[in-house]
Formats: sequence, structure tokens, C-alpha cells
Amino acid sequence: MSDVDELVAAVRRSSKYGRVCEDAVRGVGERELAKGRRLKDAIKATKKKLHQVGGAYLEGGMDYAAWLDDLRAASGNEGDFRWACAQVMRHHASTKERFQVLDEFYAAVLAGLPPVRSVLDLACGLDPLAIPWMGLPDGATYHAYDIYEDMVDFLRAFMKLTQVRGQALACDVLQSCPLPKVDLALVLKSIPCLEQIDRAAGAQLLDAIDADHLLISFPVHSLGGRDKGMPTNYEARFRELVAGKDWAIKRFEFATELAFLITRF
Repeated sequence: MSDVDELVAAVRRSSKYGRVCEDAVRGVGERELAKGRRLKDAIKATKKKLHQVGGAYLEGGMDYAAWLDDLRAASGNEGDFRWACAQVMRHHASTKERFQVLDEFYAAVLAGLPPVRSVLDLACGLDPLAIPWMGLPDGATYHAYDIYEDMVDFLRAFMKLTQVRGQALACDVLQSCPLPKVDLALVLKSIPCLEQIDRAAGAQLLDAIDADHLLISFPVHSLGGRDKGMPTNYEARFRELVAGKDWAIKRFEFATELAFLITRF
């Protein structure tokens, strides 16, 4: 067995990372081994990196079966269904933050766009639980990708309760996720995480995504609640990523998030 195969097997045996898809573990592990680390150290470094880009955002136990029961019970009433979605979103740090501004977030950033009939949500976390706030037309297609296999299973079942035709897939957006042509691509607060793995990830994604509109966002404070100059630094990084592109860009600043809507001509 090769070192990378041993690394993947060791990481996926752990309870914390056992449901991270193999492609993601392998991608991070290959990068750590390429630094000349010993296998034991590369395994430790891979787990640390996976925590930074994913595990740190999961708050407490993820009781997908119970959440799905609650969502199914509430699905006949729009208000109850939104309330049930909100309770689930509180268990992921990213969507928990966005929930504070959710009523205005999608209404503001998507105002003026033609009907969005197809969405690609990369490194989605629990973002698809916000579908009831997005104003998508009946029959819209929603592609949701994340590295957690159990989360993706839950999202696949959840989307059957909505008006969208949903697809959820566990994959590594840096190397193995399909990128269909869509009206709108969501890359919400994920570029900083992906660039911890590969500094070129943001630029590569923007070039690879085939979408008429891209909604890119960045956090305005750390998970611990500190500012640390993040809005200024992330806006500068975003401007680097789009430099020289003939794209229309709208900027939105919310209490919890800095967002940019790109329209390609």
C-alpha cells in the first residue's frame, strides 16, 4: 500500500473524518506528503487541515435523521418549514451567521436578476436549507457539493421536500466535482477555506465555473468573532481574483458577510 493510500485509510478510520469523501482526504494528503513529511506527521497535518476547512464549522452533533423528521413534518406549511430549516442552519457556523441577515441577504443580492432556474452551490455546507428564501421558480435545478458524505445524503433527502430538482454530491471541488452550466453559482465564504489548501484555488474556480452570475462572499470576522481586518483583506483578495476580467460586479456588505455578485457578459 502506498503512503497516500495508508494516509487516506488512517484519516477515514477516525470518527471525526470518517465521512469526509475519499477524494478530499486524498487531495489534502497528497499535498502534505509532497512537503516531505513523514507519514505519521502527514496524517496529523491532513486532519488539521480538514478541521480548518470543514470540521471547525460543524457545531455539536449533526443529527440528520431527527432534522429530516422535523422537516418532513413541517413541509406542508411554509412558515413551519422555514422555521424547521432555520433550526438546522444553526448547526453550521457559516449558515448560523448568515441566518441573522437571511431575510435581506438573497432578496438584496438577487434583486433584478432574471428567474434563476439553475444553481450550483460549491462547498455548500448547510446553505441549501436557505432555498425557501431564494425565490427560485418551481422546477429549478440545484446542484449542491460538499466533502461530507452524511451531510450530502441529508441534503439530497431535504431537497425532495422543496420545489427544486436537487442533486447533492460528496466531492472535492478542487479536483473532482462536475461543473454544469448554470444561471447562478454560489461560492459563499468558501474561497478562504479552499485557499488554505491551495492558494490558486480561488482563481481556478472562477475560471472553471460556467455560470451567468456568480455570488462570491467572504466572512467579516473570525469564528471567534474577531474582525482582524478581514473585510479589507478579503475585498483586496477578491479584487486580485477579478483583475482584468470584463465582468460587472455589485458589492454588498452585511453585518456578517461581504458579498460580490458577478455578472458575466
